[in-house]
Amino acid sequence: MIIELKNIEKINIAAFQNDLISWFKREQRDLPWRKDQDPYKIWVSEIMLQQTRVDTVIPYFNRFIEWFPTIRDLAEAEEDKVLKAWEGLGYYSRVRNLQSAVKEVSEKYSGEVPNTPEKIAELKGVGPYTAGAILSIAYGIPEPAVDGNVMRVISRVLSIWEDIAKSSSRKIFEKAVRQLISHEDPSSFNQALMELGALICTPTSPSCLLCPVREHCQAFDEGVQNELPIKTKKTKIRNVQLAAAILLDGNEKVLIHKRPATGLLANLWEFPNVEIHHPLQNEREQVADLFHHSLEINIKLERIIGQLEHTFSHLVWNIKVYSGTLNSVFQESEEWKLVSFEEMKQFAFPVSSQKMLKIFHEHQKE
Repeated sequence: MIIELKNIEKINIAAFQNDLISWFKREQRDLPWRKDQDPYKIWVSEIMLQQTRVDTVIPYFNRFIEWFPTIRDLAEAEEDKVLKAWEGLGYYSRVRNLQSAVKEVSEKYSGEVPNTPEKIAELKGVGPYTAGAILSIAYGIPEPAVDGNVMRVISRVLSIWEDIAKSSSRKIFEKAVRQLISHEDPSSFNQALMELGALICTPTSPSCLLCPVREHCQAFDEGVQNELPIKTKKTKIRNVQLAAAILLDGNEKVLIHKRPATGLLANLWEFPNVEIHHPLQNEREQVADLFHHSLEINIKLERIIGQLEHTFSHLVWNIKVYSGTLNSVFQESEEWKLVSFEEMKQFAFPVSSQKMLKIFHEHQKE
C-alpha cells in the first residue's frame, strides 16, 4: 500500500484541490439534491445513484422527496407505498434498508442523521461510500467517499495499478483520498471527484483535453490513461428461461402475485410465471401443466404475445409472455389478487412486469 501511495509525493496537493474544486464550482450539474445540504436528501440521492444513472434518478428523487419530504414521513410510511415510489429503479433491497435505517434515525436520534463516522456506519445499508458522502457533503467532515467513479479517477491521477474489483483495493483508494481531500471544502472536493468521473474521466475514451487536473495526472503523463483502472471481469451470468402469463377472469380482472418477503425483488407484485428447465414440445399445454402443478392454478393459454429479456447483476431472465384466462373461480389471498388494470397502478411491479403489461396492451389494440 505504501508503495502505491508514494505517487502522491509527485503531486502539489493544494494546486490539485484548487483546480478540481474551481472546475466543479464552474461546471457542476444542476441536480435537485444539490439545492441544499440536507443530509436526508443527500442520503436518499446516494442510495438511488448506486448502480443507476443520474438522468434516470432525477425524476425518482423528486417524486420520492415529494411523497416522503422528511425522515419521519419515510419512517412512518407503509412499505407498499415506499416500494411503489421506488418502482422501476431496481435493487429494491436498497430502499428497504433505507427505510429500516431511517426508522432507527427517527427513534434513536430524534430524526437527525448522525454526523460521526462511527454512528452513521451502524445504520443499515450505509456502507463506507454512503457514510463518506453524507458526512462530507452534508456536514463538511473530510471523510473519503470512494465509489467506482472515484477509484477510476484516483487510479489514473496516481497511476495505481490495483484491481478495483477487489474489495481489498478500496482501502488503498480511501487512504489516497484522505491525503488528497480538502479540509476547507470536503463537500465540493468529494462531489468534484464524483463529477469528474461521471463527465470527464469516463471508463472508456476519457476526455483528457478537457480535464481540469490533467497536469496532475500521472496516467496522462505516462500515456496509460486508457489502461486504467485495472478491473477484472465479473463471474459468468446465469440464464433463466421463464414463461409468464397475463391471465384474465370473467370480469376482466387480471391475476397478480406477490413475491416472497426475502430474496430477489422481495414483496413486489408480478404476473404469475414458472421456470422452464427443458426445451418443450407442445409448449402451450406443457406450460399450462407447469402452472397447474407449480402454482396450483388452472388456466387456458391463448397465445404467445411477446418475449423479453431482463438482466440482473448475476442472472438474465429470458421471458416468454402469454395471454390467457383462468379456467376456474380463483380464491384470493395475501399473495394472490385479482385486480382491474386501473387498480394495478396501486401496486409496485418490477420493470419486467411493466414491460409485459405494455406488450399486452399493444396486442389488445391489434
